[in-house]
Amino acid sequence: MLRWFRALLPREERFFDLFAQHSVTLVQGARALQDMLKGGDDTVVHCQRINQFENEADNITREVLTAVRRTFITPFDRGDIKDLITSMDDAIDQMQQTAKAVLLFEVRIFEPPMREIGSLLVECANLVQRAIPLMTAMGDNVSMLNAITEELTKLEGRVDDLHDIGLKELFIKHRDANAIDFIVGNEIYKHLEKVSDRFDDVANEINSILIEQV
Repeated sequence: MLRWFRALLPREERFFDLFAQHSVTLVQGARALQDMLKGGDDTVVHCQRINQFENEADNITREVLTAVRRTFITPFDRGDIKDLITSMDDAIDQMQQTAKAVLLFEVRIFEPPMREIGSLLVECANLVQRAIPLMTAMGDNVSMLNAITEELTKLEGRVDDLHDIGLKELFIKHRDANAIDFIVGNEIYKHLEKVSDRFDDVANEINSILIEQV
């Protein structure tokens, strides 16, 4: 009865516009991260770009959380809105943490598995950007949304595999050399893996919303 009554009331659709805006910053941040992992003299520039996109994402997140407090009827549960935008924001926050580690340790050369992970993270961001507009009509798009979240989970698994492969290669490369190089590389791998974990969290939030709404 309550669901029927809520369906008759006007809803604030602005949330979907804000989710879409945030998903753009995710793609921009992931592409900047991918460029950063190419290494070289422009590494610092790409780190700064990641920081810029993270700041933009934070502003959008604050706008969403403010709208949740001020809006009488939301498109879906308020807690789910908060959880979804927070999981999206956590993904780009972790990109920024990766960039901070790169700046801190003055890394300018990145291992091939790191660069491959960067490409997979761009795929993750693109999938989230594809998913958001579909959520405006979840009942009609449930199959496509499920396929997207499944692909996000698969990509997270591939990143885990690359993380393990990369660490093994890093250990073999540096076991008879400077241990600091292994420690720094391990730190970068750890941050990159956390980015993919946060994208998997976004997938889980979307699935949770689908279960409640469809």
